[in-house]
Amino acid sequence: MKYNRILLKLSGEALMGQQQYGIDAERLMQYASEIKSVAATGVQVAVVIGGGNIYRGVEAEAFGLDRVQGDYMGMLATVINSMALQSALEKLEVSTRLLSGLTIQRVCEPYIRRRAVRHLEKGRVVIFGAGIGSPYFTTDSAASLRAIEIEADVVLKGTRVDGIYTADPEKDPTATRFDQITFDEVLSKNLNVMDMTAFTLCKENNLPIIVFDMNTQGNLERLLNGEAMGTLVNDGGKRDGRKPALAPKQSLLQPLVGNQPEQA
Repeated sequence: MKYNRILLKLSGEALMGQQQYGIDAERLMQYASEIKSVAATGVQVAVVIGGGNIYRGVEAEAFGLDRVQGDYMGMLATVINSMALQSALEKLEVSTRLLSGLTIQRVCEPYIRRRAVRHLEKGRVVIFGAGIGSPYFTTDSAASLRAIEIEADVVLKGTRVDGIYTADPEKDPTATRFDQITFDEVLSKNLNVMDMTAFTLCKENNLPIIVFDMNTQGNLERLLNGEAMGTLVNDGGKRDGRKPALAPKQSLLQPLVGNQPEQA
C-alpha cells in the first residue's frame, strides 16, 4: 500500500444517496465495506464525516438562529453520522472507536491525540466526530487538523466527482480535470477544494490532499494500491505524498502511551 496512515474525509450529503434527507442504508454500507477493505490490508484509517444530510451550522442564520448555536447543532449532526458509520463497520466486524470533539461520554470517547494514535496502531478504525468542538470551523477544517495531529500521510477527500476541475463539471461540460495541482495553483485559480482554513492547514504543513470519487465501488482500495485516480494537491513533489510511510506498528509516540488510560 502507498500510505501507512490516512485521513478519509466524507461528506454528510453523500450519505443521503438518492434521498432528500437522512441516511441511505445502502450508501452507508458501501462506505463501510470500502473502509473495511483497506483496513484489512494494514492501512491505519481515520475518518471525519460531515453532517450536511441532517443539519448545517451555516444555515442557522437563515432560520434566524444564532450562528454559534447552529454550529453546535451541526456538530451533533456529525456525531449522528459517525455513530451510524461506526455501527455499519461493526456490523462488518471491523473494530472501531468514535472520538468526539464534544464530551458525550455515553456514546463516544473524548478526543485525546495519544489515544487516537494508540487506537490506530492497534488496527482500529478511528472516527472523529463533532468537528474540533468549536463553532466557526467546518468538518474540512477538522479533517485537516486531525490529520496533522495524528501524522497522517494524506487527506483523502471522497466526493461524488472524480477530482478537481477547472469549473463545475455538472454545470460546464467543457470543464477539464487536473491530475495533479499545487497548493499555490489552487489558490491562484480560485478552485474550490476545501474551505480556506482547512486548505491553509494542509498547505502550511505540506500535507497532500487527494480528491476522488468515493461513490464508485472499489475506488478507495484502488487509490491506495497506487492506481492514478482523482486529483492530487501537494507542493509540487512526487505523487507518493509528504514523507515515507512508517513501518507497521512503528510510532513516534510509542514510548509515551504506555500509562495512558484506555477505554476498551
